[in-house]
Amino acid sequence: MNGKMIVFSADALVHEDMEELSAMPNFRKYLAGGAAIKRVKSIYPTITYPCHTTMATGCFPDRHGIPGNLKSPRQYLRSPIPWIWEHEFVKVPDIFDAAKKAGLTTAAVFWPCTGNHPSVDWLIDEYWTQRPGQTLIEAFAEMGAREELFPIIERHAHLMQERKHPFCDDFMLACACDIIREHRPDLIMIHPANIDGARHGHGVFGDHIRKALEDTDRWIGDLMEAASDAGVLGETNFVLTSDHGQMDIKRVIHINVLLADAGLIRSRGENEDPEWDAWCQSGGMSACVYLKDPSDRALWEKTYAVLNHLCEEGVYGISRVYTAEEAVREEHYGGDFSFVLETDNYTSFGDRFLRPLVTGADNGDYRKGRATHGYLPSKGPSPVFYCKGPAFRDGAELEEGRLVDEAPTVAKALGIDMPDTDGHPVTELLK
Repeated sequence: MNGKMIVFSADALVHEDMEELSAMPNFRKYLAGGAAIKRVKSIYPTITYPCHTTMATGCFPDRHGIPGNLKSPRQYLRSPIPWIWEHEFVKVPDIFDAAKKAGLTTAAVFWPCTGNHPSVDWLIDEYWTQRPGQTLIEAFAEMGAREELFPIIERHAHLMQERKHPFCDDFMLACACDIIREHRPDLIMIHPANIDGARHGHGVFGDHIRKALEDTDRWIGDLMEAASDAGVLGETNFVLTSDHGQMDIKRVIHINVLLADAGLIRSRGENEDPEWDAWCQSGGMSACVYLKDPSDRALWEKTYAVLNHLCEEGVYGISRVYTAEEAVREEHYGGDFSFVLETDNYTSFGDRFLRPLVTGADNGDYRKGRATHGYLPSKGPSPVFYCKGPAFRDGAELEEGRLVDEAPTVAKALGIDMPDTDGHPVTELLK
């Protein structure tokens, strides 16, 4: 094994941020002069949970089974718990499985889709309390936090403001640092989302991003100080990466309103789930359309005709309608949906089925903020991959790379095997 590994995924950090971040003190101290991929091609859709599952598995969504942040409408419509928190939805082995198989110890703090992951020794899943009176310890225990983590969670609970940045990020980083100090895992993967939150709330670029970058730099320093406290700094590899960028949006269009106009959705009242034959689930700047009965060819033809008409009209925010087969063939994107809608580059999609058809930004929903993601990976600013430590070559830089190659690269840096992935180790970065 080539030392210990900290993987720090700063959600929505992009190439254009790096000039400013690389001038900050902790980046200069711990990452300057290391190896890097300046622009990483993400996956389709550019959504946090499928991206992070690719980052952990080295596989595209058509293999790993996470199509978005949310469960299918076959599993929920107005469910209070629609997010894919549990690892049981991931269909392929990931880097945590490979590490455990090799006899290494593992930790994950707010890494998506790790709930109750059997191969994570010290786990605090990306999760929040689900009912009045539930404590943080109770919530995280539901998703696999062991009792030995309870004192760490309790110690830092005062920092937590659920789903509010950078407060929840301060909580998770404090917990991650204590896990490093107390348990010294061989692999720890951490996912703060303060940069992502800043962009959703105020737009892709602007003065508001500097504070988020300063927080990110502070957390890099905190993690490496924890490694020093644990006596493992000299053997620690640090990877700073990200999952996707964002693009600014001008409007939100609720395609379900138009599906209802076509008779494919029927309201049963404001407080009841509708009856639906076809349902459009937003992923931000893309959306999946599900059929109640995917084997009903007449329904498939009718829905496809409606969606193509909306695309051809040119005013409903749709630049492309993919069939499920086209999405797999062209973008390695699979799921139990029948169609995928791609944005016109300034429209995000919503889930409403009652009018109004068009609404503005809504910072209560990441898909409808001032900026968002979910679009094709060829669009928008690119994520990054910076790394330094005993496993990486100083000064090795590539202009471009792929998100799907990250897990195999980190695995090879750790001296472990991930034999069945879509990606490959980027050996140019490794000693």
